[in-house]
Amino acid sequence: MQQILVYGDSLTWGIVPGSRKRLEFDRRWPGVMEQALIKSGHSVRLIEDCLNGRRTVWDDPFKPGRNGLVGFEQRIEVNSPLALVVLMLGTNDFQVAHNTNPWQSAQGTAALVRAVRRAPIEPEMAVPPILIVAPPLTKSPRGEMAEKFAGAEQKSKGLPRELEKVAKELDCGFFDAGKVVSVSKIDGVHLDADQHAKLGAAMADIVGRYFAASRGAASQG
Repeated sequence: MQQILVYGDSLTWGIVPGSRKRLEFDRRWPGVMEQALIKSGHSVRLIEDCLNGRRTVWDDPFKPGRNGLVGFEQRIEVNSPLALVVLMLGTNDFQVAHNTNPWQSAQGTAALVRAVRRAPIEPEMAVPPILIVAPPLTKSPRGEMAEKFAGAEQKSKGLPRELEKVAKELDCGFFDAGKVVSVSKIDGVHLDADQHAKLGAAMADIVGRYFAASRGAASQG
């Protein structure tokens, strides 16, 4: 069985837009991805490590524990061996509390990639490959999200491009989720259930092709 760690924030945790409720696992995109991969014949287990408000490398001035870099190496150690690490962070880097630009946020993801690769896993365990996923960008935040994400729509423009650059520089996979899904019109930040379904299906296709290519390379080696 291959274990996949998904490291993210509320867009992956599954907040129901306009509420503090959570979608069930089989309706969140990691759950949709897991089901699709199993259905296609892959033996996989999805491990969700997703925290509301998580940044890449910044602290939340109002809530503790939102810096994604703190303790991340130990999370890799705890869940090893891993066949793949999926990173989808960045949305909260553009909250009003931070004067962050896309390059800075992408460098935060780069720091997370380096943390994966230096994690103190057991010597016989392989360092897992990494897939960087650019989150769909915030658009016209509304309701409870309006003040928290004021200015985020403008500040975050260009994040997918900068994350793609990081992925190329650090030899990671890359996928722009914004090409298949968009944020909810209800709050302008999170994903509606139908968008979770679309993203999960797209991710299953990407990860499935990656596993197939890895098996092919191993058989030739």
